[in-house]
Formats: sequence, C-alpha cells, structure tokens
Amino acid sequence: MGRLDKVKPFIVMDIVREAAKFEDTIHFEIGEPDLQPSAAVWEMAEKAVKDRLNHYTESLGLIQLREKISEFYLHKYGIEVSPSRIALTVGTSGAFLVAYSILLDDGDKIALPDPSYPCYKNFAHILDINPVLIPAGKETDYQLTVDALSEYKNIKAVHISSPANPIGNLYSEKNLKELAEYCEQNGIYFISDEIYHGLVYEGKEHTALEFSDRAIVINGFSKYFCMPGFRLGWIILPEELIRKAEIVMQNIFISPPTISQYAALGAFDYQHLEENRKIFLERRNFLYSQLKEIFEIDALPQGAFYIWANIEKYSSNSFKFARELLEKIHVAVTPGIDFGNYKTDKYIRFAYTRDINHMKEGIERLKEYLL
Repeated sequence: MGRLDKVKPFIVMDIVREAAKFEDTIHFEIGEPDLQPSAAVWEMAEKAVKDRLNHYTESLGLIQLREKISEFYLHKYGIEVSPSRIALTVGTSGAFLVAYSILLDDGDKIALPDPSYPCYKNFAHILDINPVLIPAGKETDYQLTVDALSEYKNIKAVHISSPANPIGNLYSEKNLKELAEYCEQNGIYFISDEIYHGLVYEGKEHTALEFSDRAIVINGFSKYFCMPGFRLGWIILPEELIRKAEIVMQNIFISPPTISQYAALGAFDYQHLEENRKIFLERRNFLYSQLKEIFEIDALPQGAFYIWANIEKYSSNSFKFARELLEKIHVAVTPGIDFGNYKTDKYIRFAYTRDINHMKEGIERLKEYLL
C-alpha cells in the first residue's frame, strides 16, 4: 500500500457537498464561523485591492503582521515572542505541513490524541510519517497525558490541540505543562495547535510557550478572528528552525496570500473579538441545553464551537447515522469516525457556527425524528 492510499477522505467536507443538495439543510457539520471579522479587516483588504498590492511578500510573511502577532502574545499571555520566530502560512494546514516536514523524516512517529483533527494523521501519511493514535477518552477529559504517552516508544513528535477539535475540551494548565516539559526532557518535539484560543468560555487557555520555549505553536485567523476564507495562519518556532521553515515555504507556497496578510493587520480589534466570543458562548449554552435532552454529552465543552454527542441510544455506526440524519431530515452533522478510531463510531460532532434560530429548527427536527 502506498502512502497516499492511507490518506482518508475529510468526511466533513464530503458532507458539506452533500448537504448543499438540499435547500433547507440545517448545518451543524462544519467548523466555519459565520460571524464577521473586525470592520478594519475589510477596510484593510479594500485598501490593499485599491493600492493594487498584488506582489509576493517575503516567504515568512509581512513583517508588520508578524509584529502584530508578537504584540498579541504579549497582550494575551504576557510573554514576549520575537517576530523573527513567527512565520505566516497558508492557513494552519500550511503550518502543519511545514512543521511535519522540518521536524520529521520518513517513518518517524508522531503521537496524536484519538480522537483529534483528521488532517493531522493525513498530513503524516502524505509525508510518509507514522501517526501513532493514542486513546484519549472521557476518562481523561479527552486529554493526552504523560502517563499515556510514556507507554509508547520512539516518539519523535507530539501534536495536540486545546481547545480541542472535536470535543471542545480545554487542556488543564497542569497537564499542558507536564506534556511540554516531558517532551522537552525527552527530545520530543511538542506541537500545540492553538487555533481556538480566544474562543474559551470556562477556565483560561494557556499557550504551550508559557511552559517551554522549545514548543512549536500553530495558530491562525480562521476561527477566533472569523477569517476562514482568507487562508492565513502562523507558526512560532525556535530560532534555529526558522530558516528550515522558510526554505520549505519558499518552495511550496512562495509566500502567503498578500491581500489576506494586509487584511489581517486589522484583525486585532479586541472589543469586537470579545463580542463575537459572547455570541458563541450564547450559542454553546443553547445547543448544549437542547442536545443533552436527545443525546448523552460527556462534558460541557469549554471552548471552540463543537459538542461531542454520544449516539449509542440510536446507532452503533456514526457514519450511517450521520447519513441518515442528512437524508431523512436534512440535518448535517459530522460522524465521529472522521476524527479517529477510539470509540468514535459512538459519537457525532455538532458545530454551533450558525445562529440560534437556525439551530432551533435543527433541534426540532432531531427531537421529532428521534424522540
């Protein structure tokens, strides 16, 4: 079997395509925020178009934007990150590809929580890297732990996300610190996907950089900043890895999208971002209160915009169940098997990325069909 034969479809995107066939589909399937970014984003984008800024930037991205991101880390976490350690990427997907390609060789092992974001393991397969899926269920609040990780040998890198997709759980400060320190002590690269930072409703999110200056941190503008179509992310690396990353980006991307970079200069409107966070919190509270009447919910999600629902009362096959809901009542959800192997056939994921009125209709259809 060739390495590309191991790459699985990103099922949620297939569902998006199928859901478009019905005019009345209720969308719970995709993690794409429907809220708008700061008005300054559009103003900066329009100015870039008016000024005909259609040139390549340097491969690491606009220095002005890297400086803005550096200021963001000081503002949000109270830590100093030099702009020279920040590289702008084509979405966080581009950052994953860069990270894996500079850190890992053919056959190296990367540890991933199971369940976790499906593109992690697929990028590993594309690069002929060996993804090691470590069960992380409700018994550990869906967190990968040092105890679990230490049972696996020859791990070269670990990749987690917090708040996590598909659960919405937030890694505890203690566990994140233990993981970062364990990896640093054992010569393991620690990759922290922090794309949902800012969308936290209980507790406080911590960047891995608080606990290890060697951590590789990935973030972007798609979720918290509500700029998914701009396809712009960033990666923070130790200084000695930046040149390696730059060489990869020179060859694969040339540079990140220029107009998107200029637009993102307007993204750091903290009052606007807080208003959006409160809207997602209201949606979370509504959807959780309704879904727990239909499904078993392991935990109230602390962040992101997902709810992980147990379907065992109705089905033992999350893929067939998701297809059934779409075909019978035009409600689109994501089957758990998109996210791994560990008990994922028993779950589906709901995203609260549409307004409450839209979600109310979906809840009514679910209750009428299932209860």
